[in-house]
Amino acid sequence: MKQKVTVKQYAGPAGGWGSVKAVAGMLTQEEVAILGSEILLKQNKSDGYMCVSCSWAKPAKPRPFEFCENGAKATAWEVTNKTVEAEFFAKHTLSDLRGWSDHALEEQGRLTAPMRYDVALDKYVPVSWSEAFQEIGRELNGLDPRSVVLYTSGRASLEASYMYQLFGRMYGTNNFPDSSNMCHESTSVALPPVIGVPVGTVRLPDFEQTDCILFFGHNTTTNAPRMLHPLQEAAQRGVPIITFNPLRERGLERFTNPQDPIQMVAGGTRISSQYHQVRFGGDAGAIIGICKAVIEADDEARSKGHERVVDVAFIEQHTRGFDAFADFCRAQSWIDLEQTSGLRQAAMFQAASTYMAANAVIANYGMGVTQHRHGVETVKMIVNLLLLRGNIGKPGAGISPIRGHSNVQGQRTVGISEKTKLVPLDKLKELYAFEPPRWDGLTTVDACKAILKKEVRGFVSLGGNFIRCIPERSLMEPAWSRLRLSVQIATKLNRTHLVPGDVTFLLPCLGRIEIDQQANGPQAVAMEDSTACIHGSRGQRKPVAERLLSEPRIIAEMAKATLPPNPKLDWDAWVDNYALVRDAIERTYPDQFKDFNKRMFEPGGFPRPLGARERKWKTPNGKANFTVPEAAFDMPPAGDGVFELMTTRADGQFNTTIYNENDRFRGIYGSREVVLMNADDMAEWGLTQGDLVTLETAADDGVERRLGGLQVVPYDVPRGGIVGYYPECNVLVPLWHFAEGSKVPAAKSVPVRISRDPVPELTDTHEIPITTIE
Repeated sequence: MKQKVTVKQYAGPAGGWGSVKAVAGMLTQEEVAILGSEILLKQNKSDGYMCVSCSWAKPAKPRPFEFCENGAKATAWEVTNKTVEAEFFAKHTLSDLRGWSDHALEEQGRLTAPMRYDVALDKYVPVSWSEAFQEIGRELNGLDPRSVVLYTSGRASLEASYMYQLFGRMYGTNNFPDSSNMCHESTSVALPPVIGVPVGTVRLPDFEQTDCILFFGHNTTTNAPRMLHPLQEAAQRGVPIITFNPLRERGLERFTNPQDPIQMVAGGTRISSQYHQVRFGGDAGAIIGICKAVIEADDEARSKGHERVVDVAFIEQHTRGFDAFADFCRAQSWIDLEQTSGLRQAAMFQAASTYMAANAVIANYGMGVTQHRHGVETVKMIVNLLLLRGNIGKPGAGISPIRGHSNVQGQRTVGISEKTKLVPLDKLKELYAFEPPRWDGLTTVDACKAILKKEVRGFVSLGGNFIRCIPERSLMEPAWSRLRLSVQIATKLNRTHLVPGDVTFLLPCLGRIEIDQQANGPQAVAMEDSTACIHGSRGQRKPVAERLLSEPRIIAEMAKATLPPNPKLDWDAWVDNYALVRDAIERTYPDQFKDFNKRMFEPGGFPRPLGARERKWKTPNGKANFTVPEAAFDMPPAGDGVFELMTTRADGQFNTTIYNENDRFRGIYGSREVVLMNADDMAEWGLTQGDLVTLETAADDGVERRLGGLQVVPYDVPRGGIVGYYPECNVLVPLWHFAEGSKVPAAKSVPVRISRDPVPELTDTHEIPITTIE
């Protein structure tokens, strides 16, 4: 029966009483109202644990409550007292569980014991840890290492990640796709050739010194809510904040700090001083338009003998390629830029005027930039804009990619990469006396293709919900069942666990917030935030079940069962004392992790060195480079009934984890099976609120990609664009539809067609209409 959707406009700010109520509700839902409240006081503190949700920076002087609504939800989700015991699996076949929603699966609680899939019963059955590890080792040794993938979700610690990549390379594979392949790989590809680092150059104190902040393609409200604190402080100082985003997101409009009693009574702070609703994928056109306005203003100043607008000294000393880029911008037509950006020329001039008046500018961006076909080129356009006025390598300025999961950036730092040029293979060879494989491994997209071709036979997943994250789900789920080996290391049940291979294990692990007791005492772990600062984290609560093992322990036991003994490496000693793993990381990366163990609990984290912050450009030519885009933007679809679909996340979720079925800030309650659509487009197509429609991908490759039963909701969306929820809409994303150069799935602009569904036969007349407005 179709679930009823209620549409109720949310007039409040981000934060405020709405967040307080949401946090209290979540703690109650997970049955940890008292325990969760106590633990939250330790979140993102140097004597506590690092948030298990997003990777935003942690301040050296934390607030009394250094957590946001979504961070509190993630904590409650992990420390829940609800558990999934062997009896649960005895009652339910996997076929039955595949009919459950994502929320219902994870809401059952924490996994507590290792399980093995029994094909005859179509159920998971208990298995001992020793039996599981021995069979996994036998299976791995029976497979070609090139046919095995070791995936990471972005949550595992630096210690676990280092051990995992070392185990894999000693086994003989470089197939290390990770969640970065699905989000910010466009950043990692774009930045090294132009500024010499693969990560952002901004640190938290820069927000105190900036005098202009730009935002491109990011919903800070739900993806990095703690970032709203420095944004609010900047706005209160009068710093202009200019946002470019297809949807008006509440946190970038107005924010009330729940920790400020005066604000809770009087209301919040306006965040964005300018809010420009670009069309889907229109960021590049808008950025080029701003650059064109800056260069035209500079041309006029030079012709009149006035002070130059661009930073001539910086450009001459530190960059290459300015003249070619300037000529490119001059040649662009304002008419074309308006069409491709979805903005008027006056709006681009307004943003450019503010930019030119500022001395230190930070440019933030998210997956609204990276998950487009031209995501790599768009990131480079942001760099071009900053370079025009020397806004990289000085206080209060720089480029700031806002990454997702709590250690997705750090995993790359310690070797989780399929690209061998990014991994110190010679150092690993020296330290551990083995010959690492030298071939490049598989990205996420490549791994999916290889699974479809039956070239991948084994898949080990350190966290995550791979099948639910990826494109082409209708093809991938049947292909996944043909794997010989699937090993899933997890804290909660999810969709991927319900699609077994020939041999499938579900291994429960400790969460980051739980006390990790090993032979040498309680252990701490570390992670890297999105500003390249390293933080220590200590578990705070007793494990929810006695049989849980830590991720490092699980990795070590798999390695011992798979690899021959190595006199250079004592896996048991590493598990007994994680400080030894950190020593090994420091030996492998001495320039990045100097005095790792001594510094890991420094307030605010210890920063990794980034040459671009000091205007030391580790590029092939030793300079920061302007680039001329080969294909930075596309024109809107030319009619023919094709819409651009943008997938998005709701207030009630983090990645594939669905805390509830609501999206408070967008006013949608009760169901995620909706499509947001411009009211004028609805009228043109004869659609009204509550109509059921099917989306079908507009592609001529012979693959049918459809998602039906979606309820139409009118929303402030640019014309020609529609919005649906991730991960449900992944079924519409072709595997070949990705960012050029990075292979990040281009989930922010998928061409689709809309058709009306037949009116369903409803037995309950109270469900008519399906969508209601309150």
